[in-house]
Amino acid sequence: MTIPESELIINPDGSIYHLHLKPGDLAETIITVGDPDRVDAITKHFDKILLTKQNREFKTVTGEIGGKYISVIATGIGTDNIDIVINEIDSLFNIDFETRLIKERKTILTFIRIGTSGAIREDVPIDSIIASHYACGIDGLLHHYDSYPIRERLLEQKLFIDDNIPDAYAVAGDESLLLHYGSISSPGITITANGFYGPQSRSLRLAAKYDLPNVLKDISYQDLHFTNLEMETAGIYGMAKLLGHRAISFNAILANRVNGKFSNQPQKTIDDLIVRVLETI
Repeated sequence: MTIPESELIINPDGSIYHLHLKPGDLAETIITVGDPDRVDAITKHFDKILLTKQNREFKTVTGEIGGKYISVIATGIGTDNIDIVINEIDSLFNIDFETRLIKERKTILTFIRIGTSGAIREDVPIDSIIASHYACGIDGLLHHYDSYPIRERLLEQKLFIDDNIPDAYAVAGDESLLLHYGSISSPGITITANGFYGPQSRSLRLAAKYDLPNVLKDISYQDLHFTNLEMETAGIYGMAKLLGHRAISFNAILANRVNGKFSNQPQKTIDDLIVRVLETI
């Protein structure tokens, strides 16, 4: 079925609506970051820059390092942006923009998230790196897709304390990627929330209703504990799996929510993670 103009919006220059990218602009390996400034922190290591584009918070650079083509894209914060980014990237590869038809032969993409996060267990050190072997989303994104639910067996346990929190969905990271990158990180289970303050149980002038770190800290699955809270991973894992792609998420732990501490070297921790990921790629 031809996809209507209102659903797949193509700009007059032939680029897709939000990202302003055209088919052929992206490599099949795509690093995602939240902060647009982090794109340059990654691409400064590239041997060659082939393309740079930005629209709104979505900054994209495609280049080459060690003979491998890689794209880096800033998604902005949250799974609402992840919904835009993953759908539009997939469309660039798997929908024919001329005919507006889905291609019969699909391109499988690799998404690598380099992000920051807060630990919810005291034994997760600040400045350590967690690779999300599983991600649980309480953001509600996947509930809007007919292909949902994705539910790993860990959700057979009751995780949350109130029916007002959206039903969680749980998605595993790509096994081959987790194996390939296993030496640069520790395994964990990540919770993806739909906000930074109340949704992650932070209280400033408004008191958070739930204490998620306390609710989750003693739950384990396959010898893994819930380790950290952030705002994108479950959306990336879920959208990638529904569309047939591969994904892995790395979390630089900059805060420990249990002891109330924050890293005194956040940029160094992020830069070290970037170098380790690029070396492993």
